[in-house]
Formats: sequence, C-alpha cells, structure tokens
Amino acid sequence: MLGYALAPALGRAHRVTGVDIADCDIRDLDAVRNTFRAHNPELVMHLAAYTEVDGCELDWRRADECNGEGARNVAQVCRELGAAMLYMSTDYVFDGNQDQAYSEEAPPNPINAYGRSKLQGERHLQAPLDRYFIVRTSWLFGPKGRNFVATILEVARQGRELRVVNDQRGSPTYTRHLASKLSQLVATKRYGIYHITGSGSCSWFEFAQAIVDLGGFRDVHVVPISSRECGRPARRPANSVLENRRISSERLGLLPHWTEGLRSYLEELELSSLV
Repeated sequence: MLGYALAPALGRAHRVTGVDIADCDIRDLDAVRNTFRAHNPELVMHLAAYTEVDGCELDWRRADECNGEGARNVAQVCRELGAAMLYMSTDYVFDGNQDQAYSEEAPPNPINAYGRSKLQGERHLQAPLDRYFIVRTSWLFGPKGRNFVATILEVARQGRELRVVNDQRGSPTYTRHLASKLSQLVATKRYGIYHITGSGSCSWFEFAQAIVDLGGFRDVHVVPISSRECGRPARRPANSVLENRRISSERLGLLPHWTEGLRSYLEELELSSLV
C-alpha cells in the first residue's frame, strides 16, 4: 500500500525498482543478497512487514521472522553494499500509557507482538548501519491495500450498523501524503529516527464517523464501544499519537490534517470507480 504511493513519488528524481515478496522473501538472507546485488541500490526503502496485529499475536514467531529477522537481513546486505536504509516502523512500539503525544526520544515499550517485532527490526538495523532512517507512522490508509477506511466503506455500503472502539487514539495517515514527505526526507540525508503522521488525532470511532459522513452514508449508525467489548487477541495502545517533532525541527513541514487525507482518498476512490 505504501510502496504503491512511494514509487511514483520517488520516481520523479530517482530510478526506482519495486520489489515484492514474489521477487524476494526478506526472511531468506541469500534471496535478499542476490536481489540487492542485481540492482546495487544506493538507498533501500524497507516497507515489507507482517502488519496484521492480531495475526502477529497469534503467531509471534512469524511476526519475529518477518519484522525482526527480515529487517536484520535487509540491514546486513545494505551494509555489505554500502547502501543507506529507510525502515518503516509503527506507533505500536509505545505502550500508550502517557497522556501526551510520543516524541522520537520517548522510550519504546510495546504491549503486543506486532509492536515488539517492529521494535526488534529497529534495533537490528541500528547496530550495523550508520546511514539509516527509522520512520514511525500510524493508522495508514490509501489505495492498493487493506485499511480501515476501505473496511468501513464496505460495511457502510451494506447499510449495516458499525461498532467501533472509542478508547484508542491515534493519527490517521494518508499514504500519498506520507510518500511525498518520505521523498523529501531521504533527499536531506539527515539520518535518524522520525515520527511522520497525519496532523491532528482522533479515536477509531471518530475516524469511522468521519468516513461515514464524508462518504455520504447518512443513514449508517456508528456505535462507540470499548476495547474490552471488541475482544481482539492483541492489546492496542490507548494513546498512540506521535509528536512529529523532528521533521518540524528540520523544517520539512508537517503532513496535512488527517481529514484532508481522508477527503483526498475518498475522491481518489470515486474517480477510480468511474474509470
């Protein structure tokens, strides 16, 4: 989903090669080495991950293999080739217990298997590499991928009632907005850890209500429920809002408000349905 938006954004100034699991399984070090040597990249944007949060909780070994060991393999080959690396991480490396937004300097403390595996990935590249970006983002939505907006729209079209948790707060992020900022960031070569999310924050319930309203589903009822009522296998942080302090201090500018991203995505979906 992010790669679909990122490839054209980077392609305006760089030669970009997109690689998916059919081309290279990051769990296989030799496959990573052979693929990278064939293309000899200057920079690797490592977006691949097992992102199903509840699936990770039920199969933490797979999460560790994909998100932890996979990142280690990519970092090792980047070091061998002298390539820089960007690793996409997550708000779920934090426990969600603090009241304010999490800065880049806040100590990680994941409360689920997905967050733990992504934090492993962060640490696996920090040891061997000097030139790396770690970018934590949250609540991604956009074309060509499973996401919350698409799920809510699917249920809304069926006219069914929506029951959505109201005790988890974060910042929805539109992939095209994020991709544009990532292309800016890598050009600076100012390496380190960054938080990049849509501006503003909301609960999942508020996000769902905005999707229904902007999508024109006035008769669809959205009901707030608690995380306990939802009964998912993996715990989620109550507060996973990220402070985008570093991109602000680097004068790269913040992403638009998440509602602007939502409007743009809904317009994109409407246009694609007319083609």
